Amino acid sequence: MPVFSYRASDYAGKMRNGTLTAGTLEEALNRIVDSNLVPVDLKPVGEATGSVFSRLQTHYMPVPVSDLIVFTKQLVTMVRVGIPMTQAFAILRDQTEQPRLRRLAGVIREDIEGGSSLSVAAGKHPKVFSPLFCSLIEAGETSGTLPEVLDRLLYLIEHEAQIKADIKTAIRYPIMVVIALAVAFLIMVGFVIPRFAGFFSQQGLNLPLPTRICITMSEILLGYGIWIALGMIVGGLLSHRYFNRTDPGRLIRDRAMLAMPLIGSVLVKAAMSRFASIFAILQSSGVLVLESMRILTQSVGNAAISAEFIKVRELLEEGHGIAGPLSSSKYFPPMLINMVKIGEESGRLDEMLRHVSQHYDVEISYTIKKMTDAIGPILIVSLTVVVGFFALAIYMPMWELTQMVGKK
Repeated sequence: MPVFSYRASDYAGKMRNGTLTAGTLEEALNRIVDSNLVPVDLKPVGEATGSVFSRLQTHYMPVPVSDLIVFTKQLVTMVRVGIPMTQAFAILRDQTEQPRLRRLAGVIREDIEGGSSLSVAAGKHPKVFSPLFCSLIEAGETSGTLPEVLDRLLYLIEHEAQIKADIKTAIRYPIMVVIALAVAFLIMVGFVIPRFAGFFSQQGLNLPLPTRICITMSEILLGYGIWIALGMIVGGLLSHRYFNRTDPGRLIRDRAMLAMPLIGSVLVKAAMSRFASIFAILQSSGVLVLESMRILTQSVGNAAISAEFIKVRELLEEGHGIAGPLSSSKYFPPMLINMVKIGEESGRLDEMLRHVSQHYDVEISYTIKKMTDAIGPILIVSLTVVVGFFALAIYMPMWELTQMVGKK
């Protein structure tokens, strides 16, 4: 679709510059007028803007979470003050800086003008707007509480982005240390050990076990290093295809992640917080429990826990309450189940779920700090073991050679 650049004035006399996509020059002009602007200059952008790189930006480049948060904040503000949806997305189309979101704002506006609801229009772009995003908007449209639902959705997106940032910060240092250890290992095995091995063999020494192990690793690396690297690359690609793009693979991957000693507890608590937050929003919006479970199955973000929601939904269809089916799952802790049970009995389930979500938010922060504190000593011990092993592999033959020279 052609891209146009424009200069326009608002009713306060302030000049604005920008770009927009439209089928024709007349359509571009109409869009500027619909945005309550007076066009001053409008012309098609050169071919460079519509180049392959530009198409990659507007169609395929991932949308950063920070940009999606800003986009949602602007939408929440406009919906709350009563701006019509078509006009809101016209403003978003003209003011959003992120190329893909700017294009989608125009596409969604056209779909809404054609009679689609916001949830349906956004649902056509699942790479940008998740099933959770669209499902919650649909719940708000159905219940007539779209501004309130958008507020909660915005909080959810911001909160999850913060949790992911905290987890990334916590594991950044360990990853750097592991990479440094891997580089040091390759240097020692690939360059240092072979030089000492040749020297030791010339002296006819009876090499100790650590040295023999290092020499064996060096011979394997030097003889088959290329094949090992190719095997790791092919294995990584196949693993990515299986564990990230197939349902059985994702189930195995997520179960393994949840079973990990340090990271698993963080992921479980993050999933519980996400479950409680989403369920509370859906319940306060009047969504039926079975439909809520369907949305949660698609939105919880973990295949292992999604599989448990499928079982819970089957039990709910048989007429059971919510707390009972949840207790049959190994991932839902007793505190959450008891709070859900109290909420069911008192008729204040959404309020109880919000309390649960707040509780797990605090738990996540504590657990991430605990994980960070535990990783430090583990890395120090690992580093000591690796360095000590290579030191022994080199020092022990040198000591034996010194003893031989001393006897002579």
